[in-house]
Amino acid sequence: MKLLTVCALAAVAFITVKGDGSLKAGLHKLKARATPLLAAAVGAPDTSGPAVGAGPLVRGPDVPLDLNILVDQFGYRPADSKIAVIRSAREGFDAERRFSPGDAYEVRSVDGNAPVFAAAPVPWKKGSIDRSAGDVGWWFDFSEVHAAGSYYLYDVQRNVRSATFRIAPDVYHDILKAAVRVYYYQRSGFEKKPPFADACWADKAAYLGPGQDRSARDIRTPDETRSEQDLSGGWFDAGDTNKYVTFASQPVHQLLTAYQQYPAAFTDDFDIPESGNGIPDVIDEVRWEIEWLKKMQQPDGTSLLKVGARKHVTAAPPSSDTQPRYYVGSCTSSTIANAAMFAHAARVFAGFPALAKDAGDLKARAVKAFDAYQAKPDKETNCDDGKVLSGDADQDRETQEGIAVTASIYLFAVTGEQRFHDYLKANYRKLQPYKDVGWSRYHPQMGEALLYYTRLPNADSELRATVLADKRSDVKGGHEVYGSSGEDLYRNPLGAQQYHWGSNSVRASYGSTNLDAIDYRSDPDNDAAYRLRALDTLHYFHGVNPFGIVYLTNMYRYGATYSANEVFSSWFSLGTRFSNARTSACGPAPGYLAGGPNANAGKDGVPEQIVPPVGQPPQKSYRDWNKPWPDASYAVTEPSNVYQAGYVKLIAAFVP
Repeated sequence: MKLLTVCALAAVAFITVKGDGSLKAGLHKLKARATPLLAAAVGAPDTSGPAVGAGPLVRGPDVPLDLNILVDQFGYRPADSKIAVIRSAREGFDAERRFSPGDAYEVRSVDGNAPVFAAAPVPWKKGSIDRSAGDVGWWFDFSEVHAAGSYYLYDVQRNVRSATFRIAPDVYHDILKAAVRVYYYQRSGFEKKPPFADACWADKAAYLGPGQDRSARDIRTPDETRSEQDLSGGWFDAGDTNKYVTFASQPVHQLLTAYQQYPAAFTDDFDIPESGNGIPDVIDEVRWEIEWLKKMQQPDGTSLLKVGARKHVTAAPPSSDTQPRYYVGSCTSSTIANAAMFAHAARVFAGFPALAKDAGDLKARAVKAFDAYQAKPDKETNCDDGKVLSGDADQDRETQEGIAVTASIYLFAVTGEQRFHDYLKANYRKLQPYKDVGWSRYHPQMGEALLYYTRLPNADSELRATVLADKRSDVKGGHEVYGSSGEDLYRNPLGAQQYHWGSNSVRASYGSTNLDAIDYRSDPDNDAAYRLRALDTLHYFHGVNPFGIVYLTNMYRYGATYSANEVFSSWFSLGTRFSNARTSACGPAPGYLAGGPNANAGKDGVPEQIVPPVGQPPQKSYRDWNKPWPDASYAVTEPSNVYQAGYVKLIAAFVP
């Protein structure tokens, strides 16, 4: 291994990488025409022309691109570990696409093609197949390269290269901004217009027409005007444009926690209408959702469950959907969800003098909601009969009990009342960390709240010690959640059972729970391993995976070479100008995290002949497509505010 002297070489050439628009026409045919070059995955880009609606062109040297050589396509911070993965398929839809790397790899500067580092790739586990991916591979460690700049990896013997990437201290800053701005695009009842929205995704305020959110009716009495309520505002939940109180719980809590843990990452310049108001823009986005949640709270403290329509329609853009909107009545699940969100927001908002009044109001609302929940000993678990589409917003009693404990933590923090402390001490084992390994991999807002409690100055010393000891035991439990990335070729092991609908959400939680192990000093001797695991999770999202895909939509203007071109969404629908980032006029807005590989795709409605995602090793159970029923792409690619918040929280840890 040796560092090489930078020398001047040929002038930089420019290429662009175009997504394969034939994905929807039957990508299984690609298997028969494998190539040693763009052979990484279904939907792998070619070099035939520029991206459509993708911003500035991808800059790179005049060397063939091969997405079997995998890097974080956005890049790396100077002092961080930098390990590329080189893959060769053995199992799955691309089993015939073999790649054999040369024994000399170089890191080359884009500015001049000068080599700055050279080494040989090292076989992963002596050539073993990673069964979760169906691939063999090699690792190429170039961590010695610290100098800021733009680079690519070059296979000297094969004359192919990786995607380009940057090394810089702020390499993830703009990526975080794009991910947070997704919530701006998800706003309901708010006009998106330049300069805050790109002209492609400008849209009138949606769902403010006759019979819509400003006069939504009770679904039980849809013809009665007396049930009308103004329920405008809030976020579209996911690929659909409905709005749910229970589904808002995880994103609201995680965005607030992300700010609490990494305040320096969240500045007031994320290019939303509130930018420059002295409040971090992520807090402004949470406030937008909170204002809607306040409308959902009823005078008795209970909360309506959700708002939506009765028919599935294409809403491209959302303002084109003029059908009536309805709400589902109050439920204990939504009531306690609101209690927890109001209390947490009150705690965070109190840190801003301009939000002091909001914080006081939210504290009172949280107490009222908690008391309303407690007044109903028989918890309601079947409030949503499906008449208002689309997701079932009900929660079982066990989940409601966990959210109630979460609420008690933040209520104790904002009120200091002993009754909330007593409730916590009597019920904390109903939280998710005591039902699963990994502490925060599912319902992460519960585990994160419990850890937050240990830092309250008035926390019970015995309970504080117990919680920290329990987290320590979880970290040292020997399961795949924490530490070493070496058990997975792509340096980011995920249990086989976690490759389900929305697997990218769980993956993000794995990264964050490793960072919590550091933050709460669970095992200081191994902090480096936990930090590396979190970083490798980020790299996986950014292209170090079997598809060589950045799992965020339309990130070409941000430096991605191959970004998710399609996601299931009523806005970014098939056949519209928003459908595909490469072949449509606009494609989806940047920064949406796709749902992720789903090994249960067939059981979740995807026809068995659609390969991939069906019938693949877990990591290859993905497809870059957005076809609705009967293709059921929503089981694989649909984004969600839930998934988005997990990613935001993770990447914020690495933004200065």
